[in-house]
Amino acid sequence: MKRRRFIQSTLLTGASTALVPAAVLSADAGKKKQEYYELRVYSFKDDAQQQLTETYLAQAAIPALNRMGCKHVGVFTEMQPTGHTRLFVVISFPSLDDFTGMDVTLAKDITFQQAATDYLMAPADAPAYERIQSSLLKSFSGMPNLVAPAGKERIFELRRYESPTEYAGKKKIEMFNEGGEIDIFKKTGLTPVFFGETLIGEARPNLTYMITFDNMEKHDLNWKAFGSDPEWKRIASMEEYSDKKLISKITRTFLKPTSYSQI
Repeated sequence: MKRRRFIQSTLLTGASTALVPAAVLSADAGKKKQEYYELRVYSFKDDAQQQLTETYLAQAAIPALNRMGCKHVGVFTEMQPTGHTRLFVVISFPSLDDFTGMDVTLAKDITFQQAATDYLMAPADAPAYERIQSSLLKSFSGMPNLVAPAGKERIFELRRYESPTEYAGKKKIEMFNEGGEIDIFKKTGLTPVFFGETLIGEARPNLTYMITFDNMEKHDLNWKAFGSDPEWKRIASMEEYSDKKLISKITRTFLKPTSYSQI
């Protein structure tokens, strides 16, 4: 019986790893410790809701998350909003345990509970938001830690690449890590804040990343430099990394940080 279970386990393990590119598997063996990110999107119907949530984030949530060891909490508004007003929040967690234990930790934090009362106890007929949409991401091995840019006026671009299959999604991540795409980003001025694979969230399989620029003029110039970079052209021309095979949809959102954002 034990031998039968061992064989079944071996077969299942082999089947799952067959979905992952060999380069990704070999890289996993010696990778640095990777972070986890929660990408949270609040939607509001009016200014009162947004003000209540922003007060909660600035005065209760961010200080409490910092006490937990979450060094960077970014809060952003859309530059070109459509429909309901939305607030984007990025929280970096040192480990998965920090993410899963967040609610328990916050429940025991008396300072947080007191500062968050108006938000947490908002009545049903006057809630603090319409909905919260949340995704859990794991950082790329090629950039395992979030890098917060210098504190000056700037804009951010949040991009999501959806893939037609899980295998294609892994290959696109491989392109960033082993293929060298992250290095080309840095070289051409597409300053990355984080790269993450979506583990839980909508529109999977997908990867999401954030880059930053001084202004839209720099944004356009740096993307142009990226597109004309010889090394990028070489990688993009490889059959295994063809966008037609790996990407089915790209969504981009331009953001500006709030005054209390740590990113």
